[in-house]
Amino acid sequence: MNFSDKEAVEKLVIGCTNGDQRCQQIVYKAFYCKMLGVCARYSCNREEAKDLLHDSFIKVFEKLKNFKNEGSLEGWVRRIVVNNAIDFVRAKREFLLNYDDESQFENIPDDSYYVSDIDDLNKLNAEIILKFVQKLSPAYKTVFNMYVIENYTHQEIADYLEISVGSSKSNLAKAKIRLREMFEKYKNEKRKLS
Repeated sequence: MNFSDKEAVEKLVIGCTNGDQRCQQIVYKAFYCKMLGVCARYSCNREEAKDLLHDSFIKVFEKLKNFKNEGSLEGWVRRIVVNNAIDFVRAKREFLLNYDDESQFENIPDDSYYVSDIDDLNKLNAEIILKFVQKLSPAYKTVFNMYVIENYTHQEIADYLEISVGSSKSNLAKAKIRLREMFEKYKNEKRKLS
């Protein structure tokens, strides 16, 4: 299906909202892999990601009547999946944001201060990077995903998670430090094997 054809998308959405399983299956199959990737970044393992994706698609089909056919359907679906993933993480008991001396992070600029590692990271397999991100604590992983992947601002993250901007910056900085440690360990292990 051509998702850039607004008329075709509109017919598909109408079919989905009318309970046409064939139309729902088209939407599900079209976005399954990409949205599973989104869910995997917020979950601890593949099974949890699949459960999260299933719940997300239930919400997608419940809310599809609200889709205005402005922008892409994929972007609209992604927003629901991301919001559902963030809500899922927030609802978990182990989701605790680190509030340790967040004032030291208030003046961190919004752009990364680990830019020098980007070229090395680009050489890594996406699966390896995902494993690194999945090893982060739920708080670090959520803020990292929201900021780096979903392009939320620190203010938006703070508002959504009901924390301060400093806490958002603190958790992002600590996530990057932890990822850098994992990356360095990975590089050192690869060198030893060479």
